Amino acid sequence: MSRTIAALATPPGTGGLHVIRISGEESFEIVNKCFSGNLLEAASHRIIYGKIVSSDKVIDTVTVSTFKAPRSYTGENVIEIGCHGGQIVSQEILKVLFENGAYPAEPGEFTKKAFLNGKLDLTQVEAVADLIHSTSIPGAQTAARQLSGNFTLRLAELRQKLLDTAALLELELDFSEEELEFVDKTEFKQRVNDAIDFCKELASSYSSAEILRSGFYVALAGYPNSGKSTLFNTLLSRQRAIVSPTPGTTRDYLEENIILGGITVKLTDTAGLREDSKDLIEIEGIRLVESVLEQSNLILVLNDVSESVKHSDSLYRRLKEKYSDRKVLLLQNKVDLVNITQCNDDETYFISAKLNEGVDTLRRTIGDEAEKSADRITDILINKRHAELLTKAAESLQNALNALDIYTENEIIAIDIKEAAQILGDIVGDTWDEDVLNTIFSRFCIGK
Repeated sequence: MSRTIAALATPPGTGGLHVIRISGEESFEIVNKCFSGNLLEAASHRIIYGKIVSSDKVIDTVTVSTFKAPRSYTGENVIEIGCHGGQIVSQEILKVLFENGAYPAEPGEFTKKAFLNGKLDLTQVEAVADLIHSTSIPGAQTAARQLSGNFTLRLAELRQKLLDTAALLELELDFSEEELEFVDKTEFKQRVNDAIDFCKELASSYSSAEILRSGFYVALAGYPNSGKSTLFNTLLSRQRAIVSPTPGTTRDYLEENIILGGITVKLTDTAGLREDSKDLIEIEGIRLVESVLEQSNLILVLNDVSESVKHSDSLYRRLKEKYSDRKVLLLQNKVDLVNITQCNDDETYFISAKLNEGVDTLRRTIGDEAEKSADRITDILINKRHAELLTKAAESLQNALNALDIYTENEIIAIDIKEAAQILGDIVGDTWDEDVLNTIFSRFCIGK
């Protein structure tokens, strides 16, 4: 018998309502021991009003929602207790439940039960985590579509086609003396190539999915006193970073979030980049800049135009060359201090961070870049595990094509096809190991 678990399913702290979830074969019996009504005869999918009592003392008036197996989130008997919010009430109710035989739930244990009981596959489990932790509106919407099982159906259809093809290849072996051909080799190549393209296309969307999942990272870089902290504050519309005319004020990096186009933009103000500093703290701050730039999706290089329009050209070229796989923009800042001809283009913007001139245009550009980086995503949020398995499946399918080109026996070709089908099955959890589950459920909070 699996253990019956209980946990707070809503965020802890002061609030109007808390929900406590209990799942397991003994859920009804355990709650019935401390509930004023009779739950043992209660029907499924009902809400019952009553009191939670301990040692003849009323803890709270509550609603009890009943879900009998298998018609529940976990596939087990589930009860959800709606009680008043706050620091004390829910903890007192949990204490009574534990005294009556329930066990404290581990992170993600409810959803793990749902997976083990066949209510969700692994891609749906991961969609639950993405939905909870989503940092963007498109990310949440995509996770919700993935939770509905569309990704699972697409993988199942492809997997069945591959298994059917492998079966026909093996069947030809039984009729090798009659020289019968059950698989048209031209059609076979097209089918396998389509499957390879499908796997590669999905795997390549991983970086875009990460933007919807975690946010679009934008780094402000430049020489000391170029106005990075001022722009940081202006983009945030509040005073977050210390601004000073003294170069090198920012020693560590600061990170804050803004929402643009429904996508979370993680804006980072970095230390000024210069090589002649003798200040150990500033030097360490400069080293941290590199780690920030490495993970950034967009880099904004600020130039102090009062020094010269070309003052930061060498830094801009160096960063553009080093991070050639992402967009790097040059911001000519402090245009309020000089009289110059201003002409924005795709890579250069003239702004005054102090007076908020040109910043709205820059803000729109950042939002557009964030949206473009994630516009490939439709109904699937590919994660690292998916991408690795899809890449392996594509490699197995390519091995099958290579084997066909050198007239290898059907049996060998079929092995590669079936291997690819098995890998696709691993994505949804047809086969799994405890380490995989532990990694996936480590992202979950207690109570989900």
